[in-house]
Amino acid sequence: MIKVLVVDDSAFMRKTLSMLLNEAPDVEVIDTAVDGLEALEKVKQLKPDVITLDIEMPRMDGLTALREIMQHHPTPVVMVSSLTQEGARETIRALELGAVDFIPKQFSFVSLDVSNIKQQLIQKIRAAANSRLSIIQKKLAHLTRPETSRPSSTGRLFTFPQAKIITIGISTGGPLSLQKMISHLPGDFPVPIAIVQHMPPNFTRSLAERLNGVSRITVVEAQEGMEVRPHTVYIAQGGKHLHFIRRGTGVYCHLSDRPENTFFKPSVDELFFSAAEVYGRNIIGIVMTGMGKDGLEGSRRIKSLGGKIIAQDAATSVVYGMPRAVAEANLADAILPLEQIAPALSHILGLRAAVAAH
Repeated sequence: MIKVLVVDDSAFMRKTLSMLLNEAPDVEVIDTAVDGLEALEKVKQLKPDVITLDIEMPRMDGLTALREIMQHHPTPVVMVSSLTQEGARETIRALELGAVDFIPKQFSFVSLDVSNIKQQLIQKIRAAANSRLSIIQKKLAHLTRPETSRPSSTGRLFTFPQAKIITIGISTGGPLSLQKMISHLPGDFPVPIAIVQHMPPNFTRSLAERLNGVSRITVVEAQEGMEVRPHTVYIAQGGKHLHFIRRGTGVYCHLSDRPENTFFKPSVDELFFSAAEVYGRNIIGIVMTGMGKDGLEGSRRIKSLGGKIIAQDAATSVVYGMPRAVAEANLADAILPLEQIAPALSHILGLRAAVAAH
């Protein structure tokens, strides 16, 4: 059984989360807490497997409690976040402080989407319980440490200088991993990068702003009609699929609600499918940490056209689900630890200078 401590100052949220989680046969809510101070006491006493943690609470807020938990009682934490822009910024900060994932505050038993909400909630708790907390702690400790390529690894890599775009799919553990990777790319990186990070609206905007603030390459949230250019990273908008359209000699972003039956929106598979249609074989697809197998079929499509696929390795993935699906399907041309992905891309593209430390 996965033992969960629910921390929220709202009685309604405590009851709702507990009710939804207790419906899973392998999850048990062992207790609740009304604020960060009470949470710290109960974490120490009960030693839960996973904590759900609200951000806005009296006496001690969620971010302060998260810092204390990660320092003194390391436990996988899933944040409970409001859907506001401010809530999104605080959530991105929580993920940087070591939270494994987050749940948007959109629970309502009058919602037609309640079954989907419950399914996602339970999956996130299971993923958190199986996450590698030591990897998160290592990333926190080494986030600003200079990275250097390892000749023994990059020397065995394929080269693919004809690549016209790099597409990345990532989920649980993504924001901290992306910060570690994107911040080590040069500002004049020669091809565009498009990223699907499983997140709802507002959160992807805050993620793009945060990554742009710590990187030399430009990072933006993709907008309808935005031209896809070199030296730029495009983060897919939460709630929309990121597709591409070619007009003349240019390629432009197209945000779409279709298909509607994907479990995630944005979908990694949809990004990869669309890139394959527009760029043909000139694609490098990268599948990184996350639960499930979104990106598997898209990687298969890219490979069938002659493109290349990189998967993050198990040792550095917070949740080894998405990259594992790609690796086990024998679709990966390279399987790399997180810290080697940025320098490896310079080698693969044939850049003269190695990626400088940021």
